[in-house]
Amino acid sequence: MLEDVNVALGVTGSIAAVKTVELAHELRRQGASVRGVMSSSAQGILHPWAVEFATDRPVVTEITGDVEHVELCGREGWADVFLIAPATANTVGKIAGAIDDTPVTTCATTALGAGVPVVIAPAMHEPMYDHPGVLDAIERVEQWGVEFVDPRVEERKAKIASEEAIVLDVARSVDDQPLAGDHVVVTSGATAEPIDPVRVLTNRSSGRTGRSVARACYVLGAEVTLVHGVVGPHPPSSTPDDPTFGAGSPVPYAEYVPVETAQEMLDATEAAVEDADALVAAAAVGDYTPEPQDRKLRSGQELALDLDPTPKLIDAVRDRRPELPIVGFKAETSDSDEAMIEAARDILERVDLSFVVANDADVMGADRTRVLLVDADREDPIEGTKSAVAAVVADELAELLVQ
Repeated sequence: MLEDVNVALGVTGSIAAVKTVELAHELRRQGASVRGVMSSSAQGILHPWAVEFATDRPVVTEITGDVEHVELCGREGWADVFLIAPATANTVGKIAGAIDDTPVTTCATTALGAGVPVVIAPAMHEPMYDHPGVLDAIERVEQWGVEFVDPRVEERKAKIASEEAIVLDVARSVDDQPLAGDHVVVTSGATAEPIDPVRVLTNRSSGRTGRSVARACYVLGAEVTLVHGVVGPHPPSSTPDDPTFGAGSPVPYAEYVPVETAQEMLDATEAAVEDADALVAAAAVGDYTPEPQDRKLRSGQELALDLDPTPKLIDAVRDRRPELPIVGFKAETSDSDEAMIEAARDILERVDLSFVVANDADVMGADRTRVLLVDADREDPIEGTKSAVAAVVADELAELLVQ
């Protein structure tokens, strides 16, 4: 996500500075190179050696004759983005007033003057965050193009945002944002049809691919709505390719709409696409639904279920929005690329889709995937992590929408 991106990481005197080491590690795990800049207050909470260890680079703790602020954040400086995490109320106010009395605020002023993107993740007690002067300072600095990563307000504290939220906003700030101004709706996860108050009929989809597509669209600048099927073990969860979500919204990159049944997903999607610019239909929507029983069925008895077909989501959306660009996903149980391509082309033509992402169903729940990107003129194979494949899908969608 942050391959070949240089991040200057400013650390100020909030107790949330103790999270900086893990944040630096996560930035590097996503491909970034990181250099730390610390205020004297931050050094009273976290030793510079810890940041040096986490970044594998020397830390700026004072501005000397080497003009470290210009070398890092000047017009031809090292940094592609200046991230301040955590940022105190004091620091935000100083940046708004162009006050340079710490290495962090001096780097911020330099970055703003040089046109280097600045991302700020505030952390403070809630009354400080609600102070009119702090709110005015945030609004003023946002008008200059600074991106604020909203804190998680819990226990009367405005706690620093999750690592995922910060990393995503850093990636968004350095991207060209070809989807800026576009509203993309993404469906993901598995739907479930109730058999009785306890049991459901569902499938093995984890929703990881859909969530990865939603993240990738957010990084490219889109406003994203995620309609997510949440069944039993399949809510947004922590995996190596799908980091832990912070408290508050489980998906900081999207408006999150949880649903359970195929009908609920259809209703939510139809509402979301009313003002959408594109739909990515990555959810594994159940094809059949039984007549649910009011009481739990007794175990140990033979049972037959009468199943009725559920409505086809993309068909319904196509009827509602004939002009809407739609990306479809098609899972098949076949080892044959030819069979997957044939199934993809069938749905491509039947629903007039922009392109189809076809895959074998055995990748459900896995970290990696192999897909075929199929449109009227091609069938390109793509293989890698689901995040990497999702980035390709988002890029293809961006090219489609700018035409």
